Amino acid sequence: MRTPAMRAGIGLVAVLLVLSVLSGCTAKAPGQTAAGTEKVVVTDLAGRQVELSLPASRVVAIGPGALRLVCYVNGADKVVGVEDVEKRWPSAGRPYILAHPELKQLPTIGPGGPNSAPDAEKLVSVKPDVIFVAYLADRAQADELQAKTKTPVVVLSYGRLGAFDEDLNRSLELIGKIIGREKRAEEVVAYLKKCQQDLHERTRDIPQDRKPTVYVGGLGMKGSHGIESTQAKYPPFVAVNARNVVDETGQAGSVMIDKEKLLGWDPDIIFIDEGGLSLVREDYKKNPKFYQSLKAVRAGRVYGEIPYNYYATNVDTAIADAYYAGKVIYPEQFRDVDPVQKADEIYRFLLGAAVYEQVAKEYGGFKQLDLGASP
Repeated sequence: MRTPAMRAGIGLVAVLLVLSVLSGCTAKAPGQTAAGTEKVVVTDLAGRQVELSLPASRVVAIGPGALRLVCYVNGADKVVGVEDVEKRWPSAGRPYILAHPELKQLPTIGPGGPNSAPDAEKLVSVKPDVIFVAYLADRAQADELQAKTKTPVVVLSYGRLGAFDEDLNRSLELIGKIIGREKRAEEVVAYLKKCQQDLHERTRDIPQDRKPTVYVGGLGMKGSHGIESTQAKYPPFVAVNARNVVDETGQAGSVMIDKEKLLGWDPDIIFIDEGGLSLVREDYKKNPKFYQSLKAVRAGRVYGEIPYNYYATNVDTAIADAYYAGKVIYPEQFRDVDPVQKADEIYRFLLGAAVYEQVAKEYGGFKQLDLGASP
């Protein structure tokens, strides 16, 4: 935001130049403003060239997942307004709000949500230096919003994989550059890569025929679903090189199966996304015979995982889920890992607060499940 000093005109510039000479300071580099900001052009994740002054001191983040990434780069203190959904939705689904409850006290900059249009008037009212936005459908929408607000709009992306994707890393580094937190962004990217490498190295040499088969059910997909809602190439399973029975479909992403298919697969271990756990329990009461036909249920090898998709990917929870899955599937390779402690380590690093207990209170947390028992 331009300060009075920046608008004071030639006379003030002359005074500053004199003071610079008298103090032995060098002149500012071309493109640098009187207030110490610098005009630069960045390339966002939509491939757009965006000119803005760095570092930005007043930011907003709109659309699924944008605010979360700003928080990862320690940018919560620069946020000047939030979407209404960030205030209304349960905070446990978005650990960055648990870690930064002060964000809910900021002015509202629009409704938010995956299908709502940005509110240009409310965005302008908080006078941001930059608008970060995730998941806009195309470049034209970002250009239109920038024209309406006369404020630089920078598009971010989680990429295809979410937790371990190069587009996510690029987004974090771009935020860091824009808000003057480059070192922090580098640390976050390095941490994510370290977690990915650790998960892979613990499990990469296990022969396929020595791995138990696994399945995850109850995954949210435009709403809550029961055990038939699953995913091929489920990221926490991919991270630990697990034998996901759904991968044999050759698909990637969300899959709705016939429950009879699950009987045919009959996996050794079943995980239930706790966002859909209540529906699975209801279904169990209606048809206990089906569930008791599954060897994982009979053997007590059913486990709860914390849902990590809530207004885009909670990268922190997704990684914590991967460590818990690893602990369950390969106890020997993860014998040194306490999943709860690991989850809070991840939350502390990425968000500055250990919030596992609050998240687990809402969803249930990492635990063995008896589907026939009362919650």
